[in-house]
Amino acid sequence: MLDRLNEDFRFYQQALSLRAQRQEVLSSNIANADTPNYKARDIDFKAALQSAMEGTMRLPDTSLKLTSARHIPAKALSQGPTDLLYRLPYQPSMDGNTVDMDIERVQFADNTLHYQSTMQLISNRIRGLQTAIQD
Repeated sequence: MLDRLNEDFRFYQQALSLRAQRQEVLSSNIANADTPNYKARDIDFKAALQSAMEGTMRLPDTSLKLTSARHIPAKALSQGPTDLLYRLPYQPSMDGNTVDMDIERVQFADNTLHYQSTMQLISNRIRGLQTAIQD
């Protein structure tokens, strides 16, 4: 029973993590809308979630280079998507920037809506479990 619950919540955890990462990418696109030669990026959410659930999608682990014996060794284990895709512009600008603010705003709002609905699903799931335990 606990394995099934763990697997179910792992799916939601992965989905929320990918949604948060996608939100950062979209925010970066919006922030760089006026930066010359900036290329808009995005994540293929469906492919990223499928890879994350299979456990195959990981960035390489990062470790700090120690230049002194007094430095603290540290490692960063990442679970993020490996492939950030470039968005093809419908109408590229003269300065080489490929950010289309209309597309970015729609994608940002869509991703926010999906994030909030996933949070609501988790909340309802936990509330249902609490009700079942109390009965």
